Order: sequence, then structure tokens, then C-alpha cells
Amino acid sequence: MKKIILLVAVAVVLFACNNLGEGEYIITGNVKGMKTGLIFLEKQSPMGMGFTAIDTVKIEDGKFEIKGKTGEPEIHYLRFDKLQNKLPLILEGGEIDIEVDKDTLFKSKLSGTYNNEEFTNFNTESSKMQKAAQKKMKAFEAKNKALIEQVEKTRDTAIANKLRAEYEPIQKEIQKNMEEFTVGYAKTHPKSFISVLIVQMMMSNPKFTPKNIEDVFNSLDASLKKTKPAKSIKENLDALKKKPTPNQPSELIK
Repeated sequence: MKKIILLVAVAVVLFACNNLGEGEYIITGNVKGMKTGLIFLEKQSPMGMGFTAIDTVKIEDGKFEIKGKTGEPEIHYLRFDKLQNKLPLILEGGEIDIEVDKDTLFKSKLSGTYNNEEFTNFNTESSKMQKAAQKKMKAFEAKNKALIEQVEKTRDTAIANKLRAEYEPIQKEIQKNMEEFTVGYAKTHPKSFISVLIVQMMMSNPKFTPKNIEDVFNSLDASLKKTKPAKSIKENLDALKKKPTPNQPSELIK
């Protein structure tokens, strides 16, 4: 009988821990190698002017917990009083778990909610591509070490131009691969909040036409189109449609 009561009590406790209300979140984290300290949960101020702290908690025996309530998913940051950089995360309702790598914050693992797990996966794949790009650049530098040193000493423009001409295709290939990966992610992950941020990035890149952007935007899940960045994207796209081209009167644009 006592065993049954104990099992019921444990079940009730576990259910209570996981029974979060709409928009409620619990961020639990472990910081290896940092027993104590302060953590500030921050969000970027409007227009990108600095950061605003919305919560502060203590690290105790390497662990911390932050509770609160939020609306739609948004990028937030964890700032550690003993570290220089900030750790980005997607603040959303649910249980968010973080394994903090204090030595290299971008290697920290976010899990527990869909968007944060996708954030970790996206960062992992991006890191792989960056390493591959660095490998290509180092190979170019090693191959042309003597010429690079000669340019540094003599400022020989002919050799510098030759090196630049050989390096530009490598640079363009790296950029193309990264863009294809990033845009491809948005197209294949219509429910990921990261996809909205990618489309937002496309808006500021003149390489992408309004048609390119709109095609990716239209493929997003309806739930994502209700977020603040998505509404801003839609407003900008609508404004671009109304903007007349040099050879086309505004009243004829549909």
C-alpha cells in the first residue's frame, strides 16, 4: 500500500513539473566548470540599440533555472557575469534545457523545445560548413605562402592581383554554398522560427529579389506568419509590390 501511495505521489509531482500553462517556460541549465555566478536573460532593445535584462538568476553548484511567461517565440540571450560573450536562445513556452560550454558558448547545446533543438541543429551544420570553408582558405594560403609573403614585403600589385583572381572563385563558392544551405533550410523547415529569421535576412540582401523572398515566405507555416518578424516581412513585401519601377506607372502594378 505504501509503495502505491509513493508511486502516485511521484506521478503527481512529475505531472505538476511538466504541466506548464500557455506561454510559460522553464529554462534549466548546467554550466560545467562554473560553480557560482549570475546569469542575465536579455532581449535586444527596439532598433537594435543595446540589450535589456528581463530576468536575473544565480548559478548554484553549476546549475540554474529561469521561469517566466512569453508570447510568441523570440530570440533572447543569456549573459554570464564571468564571461564576455552572450548565448542566444529562442525563448518560447515549454521546458528549455541548456548544456552550457563556457569556453566556447556557440558549442552549447539547446534542447527541450522544437525551435531550440532546431537552433542547435542549424548551428551544428553551419559550424561544419564554416570549418570546411576555413580548410579551403588555409589550403589556398599554404599553396601560395611564398607569393603572399612576397606581396607583404614588396607590395607587388601584379602578384596581388593574380592571387586575388585565384581566391575570388573560392570565396564565391563558399558564399554560394552557405546561402544555398541557409535558404534551403528555410524551404525545408516551414515550422522553424529560424526560417522566419532567414527570410528576414534575405530582405536585407540585394542578391535576393522580392519574388525569391516571397516564394520562401509563402512556404512558411501559418503559425510562423503570425510572429512579429513575419508581419514585418509581409509589410515590406507589400510595399515593394506597390513601388513603381522606372518603366511602369504605379497604378498599373498589381
